[in-house]
Amino acid sequence: MIYLDNAATTHPKPPGVAAAVAAAMDGFGNCGRGAYQDALSAARVVYETREQAAELFGCSRPDHVVFTANITESLNIALFGLLNPGDHVISTDLEHNSVLRPLYRLQKAGTAVDFVPADSNGQIDYEDFTRLLRPQTRAVVCTHASNVTGDLTDLDKIGSFCRSHGLLFILDTAQTAGVFPIDMERQQIDVVCFTGHKGLMGPQGTGGICLREHVEIRPWKTGGTGVQSFLEDQPMEYPTRLEAGTLNSHGIAGLHAALAFLKETGLETIHRREDAMARRFYEAVRKLPGVRVYGNFTAQERAAVVSLNIADLDAADVSDELGERFQIATRPGAHCAPRMHRALGTERQGIVRFSWSYFNSEEETDLAAEAVRILAAEAR
Repeated sequence: MIYLDNAATTHPKPPGVAAAVAAAMDGFGNCGRGAYQDALSAARVVYETREQAAELFGCSRPDHVVFTANITESLNIALFGLLNPGDHVISTDLEHNSVLRPLYRLQKAGTAVDFVPADSNGQIDYEDFTRLLRPQTRAVVCTHASNVTGDLTDLDKIGSFCRSHGLLFILDTAQTAGVFPIDMERQQIDVVCFTGHKGLMGPQGTGGICLREHVEIRPWKTGGTGVQSFLEDQPMEYPTRLEAGTLNSHGIAGLHAALAFLKETGLETIHRREDAMARRFYEAVRKLPGVRVYGNFTAQERAAVVSLNIADLDAADVSDELGERFQIATRPGAHCAPRMHRALGTERQGIVRFSWSYFNSEEETDLAAEAVRILAAEAR
């Protein structure tokens, strides 16, 4: 199988990730629940992983790195913990349902929401952030890269806008963490939400939030923490405030190994390789009769995603054919991004998404392009 669905989850993982998970399952106690060796081993790896994530995202304090089960949980914690009825928040049409559905629920409870619109090729106008600004605006929440087109948002522009107007900047890094440099302090990002199983190349079931010092998020859930057990309320110190219950220390051990691989390899090296293969594929398919590719490929920086349609063929049928006939794994459909698909006009047809990781090869890329060429010729 040629695996080109890395925007959903990276596969394979770096050497050492699975071994780290297995070693943790054999050797870890419960982090923070005892002073015996196995519990301390878990606690050390968990804290070291906080340090790794803080370094990766430019977070000034490792204790402001909070672990979650995935980026959906991270975004829910951030949005429901920061926004109130009467507040106003600005987002974009590029968003995944992990942002959209919490915003719609908040909207029903009295939080006002506006979306920067995307045009028919999925591009946004940054002047619209100013146009949508209100006296009640409290935050901007947006993705760093569209999971449909791979186009990046300009973090410097959005961060400067937020800082000049005293707004919180909440960032969804699902498609960029581990591939593009993100610096919370320099780019003026208040909350970075991340998942462990995509560009960070760690296990599924891992994710987190990095917080600047001034950010105060209400606890999303309460429960056992291993400390301050006689308090009736959740302790308010980070990271305990947002980490009720037992952590996934086995998964975090795998994330620890994955982050070590990223640091050793280098984000720039990873990005260059992924980008080269995505652009190689794009150049091979973009002029094929009947093929439409979505997104802005004149941009210098973009995620390693190429999304396309072939004539009027249903995206699910194309993806099935790629899988069954050519053994190529892709992702069809609406990609949990309904506003983007409405902007692109692909609500009915969907889109076929190809996405690369560091472990894909040029040979696999060329075989995928040839499969698209064959299917496009047959569609004519």
